[in-house]
Amino acid sequence: MKKTPAKTTSAKKTVAKKTAKKTASAAKAAASAKVAEPAEKAAPAKRAASAKKAAPAKTAAPAESAPAKTATAKSAAAKAAPKKAAPKKAAAGRAAAAKPVAAWKPESRTALVRRARRIDRELAEVYPYAHPELDFENPFQLLVATVLSAQTTDLRVNQTTPTLFAKYPTPEELAEANPEEVEEILRPCGFFRAKTKSVIGLSKGLVESFGGEVPGRLEDLVKLPGVGRKTAFVVLGNAFGRPGITVDTHFQRLVRRWRWTEETEPDKIEAAVGALFPKSEWTDLSHHVIWHGRRMCHARKPACGVCPIAPLCPAYGEGETDPEKAKKLLKYEKGGFPGQRLKPPQAYLDAGGRPAPPLGAVSGT
Repeated sequence: MKKTPAKTTSAKKTVAKKTAKKTASAAKAAASAKVAEPAEKAAPAKRAASAKKAAPAKTAAPAESAPAKTATAKSAAAKAAPKKAAPKKAAAGRAAAAKPVAAWKPESRTALVRRARRIDRELAEVYPYAHPELDFENPFQLLVATVLSAQTTDLRVNQTTPTLFAKYPTPEELAEANPEEVEEILRPCGFFRAKTKSVIGLSKGLVESFGGEVPGRLEDLVKLPGVGRKTAFVVLGNAFGRPGITVDTHFQRLVRRWRWTEETEPDKIEAAVGALFPKSEWTDLSHHVIWHGRRMCHARKPACGVCPIAPLCPAYGEGETDPEKAKKLLKYEKGGFPGQRLKPPQAYLDAGGRPAPPLGAVSGT
């Protein structure tokens, strides 16, 4: 009977411990609830604050209608402003176009051939009446005129040769001519002493080696005094119908501008360009290129703004790109001036070309 109170006491202690634990856990829960409560209350406060901040923006929206008109006016002024700046942009565009060579991408051999042939086709449409611009009636006259054309224009030669051929119509007669008389006739062509020696010498060569006839072979022509490959190809292509490439100063300049070749020696240029075209096209190709060089693609100021092959030209922009200004650079019949020949082919006349004036006449060229 003495042990009963002890058991009761331990049971009471156990119950007390359990009650204490429950009370402690309840206190922790209450504390966490109190901590969470301000956070929950803070969240709506933050939302309210953000709503209050956003509210002025909404109310301010109607007030922005007035500045909107000002902004419209500014935008209208801004649109008007570029018109004043347009010349600068145009100038910048021309400046950019003036350096197309740096942007020109290397091309394959096939692409080069295609571009070169397309250029020739385009030029053939522009100059369908292209022809040798030296007046001649036979191979002898063409040979002499071509020799005389060195360091001068075909126009000047055409103004000079009528007097020469009227007095010395055959190789036999020119071979026996008095050099001083020939010099006086050829004086307008420049280098008249050297040219007199050449035409009398080649006339003697024709009489002595070829019976007074102009040979139709390259290897024979280049043996004559003052006759090189260029002169020989002019004669072969235009007097005998045998294809040849005439590499004069215009031809050299243009094929290098077009990047058909980087060669500088006439013989190498001839070989490089000849490899891009069928042999049957060589003579007409020479006419097209030379005509374009004389009329449009000048050495100093090419008329890029009116050039028909501008999209195909790596050197576009080296000359005048403004169309109106470029038109003023055109020469000969395209610029309203007479051409090179006193007696041009009928096809040239039919196309609107004008014959050159005789020696001593006032000329617009």
